[in-house]
Amino acid sequence: METKEYTTDQEQLARFAKAMGHPARIAILNFLAQQNCCFFGDIHEVLPISKATVSQHLKELKDSGLIQGSIEPPKVRYCINRENWAIAKNLFVRLFDHDNTKKSSCC
Repeated sequence: METKEYTTDQEQLARFAKAMGHPARIAILNFLAQQNCCFFGDIHEVLPISKATVSQHLKELKDSGLIQGSIEPPKVRYCINRENWAIAKNLFVRLFDHDNTKKSSCC
């Protein structure tokens, strides 16, 4: 049996997609995409969820590489990781840009 592996692009796209798989995270990304950077409290103010839940969502986004944070005691500043944002955009565009009009429908 031949072992098949996922490509690096497939794995990275899945990591980005998983991180974006919650409406609160999409709201955070929308908010951060409109800012150069902001503090945790700014993000918490625009979401209808607790601070602890915001922290969990920020951790998921940060772990995926879509956002970055820096500690400026006593606050934490967050912003979009522009390099990974561009990579994610490119990967999603390539995924959705396949020309399926040339293939017959499966249904």
